[in-house]
Amino acid sequence: MPFSTTIAGSLPKPVWLAEPERIFPSWRLEGAELAEAQRDATRIAVAEQLRAGIDTVTDGEQARKHFVHGFSERLEGVDAAKRQSRGIRDDRYDAVCPTVTGEVRRVRPVFGEDARFARTLTRGPLKITIPGPMTLVDTVVDEAYGKRSELAFAFAFAIRDEIADLVAAGVDVVQLDEPAFNVYFDEVAEWGIDALDTALGGARCTTAVHVCYGYGIPANVEWKSNLGDRWDQYAHVLPLLARSSVDQISIELAGSHVPPGVLELAGTKTVAVGVIDVASERVETPQDVAATIALARRHLPDERIVCSTNCGMAPMSREVAYAKLRNLAEGAQLASEGF
Repeated sequence: MPFSTTIAGSLPKPVWLAEPERIFPSWRLEGAELAEAQRDATRIAVAEQLRAGIDTVTDGEQARKHFVHGFSERLEGVDAAKRQSRGIRDDRYDAVCPTVTGEVRRVRPVFGEDARFARTLTRGPLKITIPGPMTLVDTVVDEAYGKRSELAFAFAFAIRDEIADLVAAGVDVVQLDEPAFNVYFDEVAEWGIDALDTALGGARCTTAVHVCYGYGIPANVEWKSNLGDRWDQYAHVLPLLARSSVDQISIELAGSHVPPGVLELAGTKTVAVGVIDVASERVETPQDVAATIALARRHLPDERIVCSTNCGMAPMSREVAYAKLRNLAEGAQLASEGF
């Protein structure tokens, strides 16, 4: 059987919708015009994935300014107008974040309307991404809870409610994005996995968690350049995730110093292997993609491999991003044919 393909989540926004190649862009339009433009951008994002040959598509996160804030700022108890600068990902870089000022609750669906619209655009599997509890905690300023774990579980309950509505809207895969898992190893063990399982509890769809080294932005590229010749972060995280309730683990592999042998630590989970480097403008050839899949096949059976991108592609140029997707699908086909 051919290897299944998907993407981590985000795709670049068109210049007529938002500032290009930024992870937190300003919208070009307002009100009803903005909403219609977001739907048009979603149409393009889904169509381009299908044209490339991607099996499980996303909405490209075209209606969100940011993969975390797009969720957190629509919860009660989070003040989007009260924005403050703080260091995130263990002070890797500063970010301007919304503030938690009271009890965090989900009082209405966040991505339900976006999911229902995306569902009309494809008959195939649809994936929607949500930031995970630990990454949410790490990307807000907390003035209400005072304890990261307590805030994480508040977010987890909100996520659980959101997932139920997404499944009702026809979503096949829900993925929680947890780049913070690659940073706070002690907290992942102490409460991160429990918060993840709480968020996914009762989900009536395929569940996934995405743990990567971040977008291809300067702060992340610089951080990775200082990690040495062997990136062992997954050796801490994968054994913990192997014991979690999640169905699929999405990780980075292409163009990195991740030792492929760590894939064996994923237990019996399906692994969405990153075969496309989002930190480089170079477009991988189908042969490059097939070669990365071949590395993964040394450590995982074929039936537990899904081919994906290392991370979201929001900061990339559209031309490069869509070229990479086409070669992702072609490379997966090559690998299926025994390249």
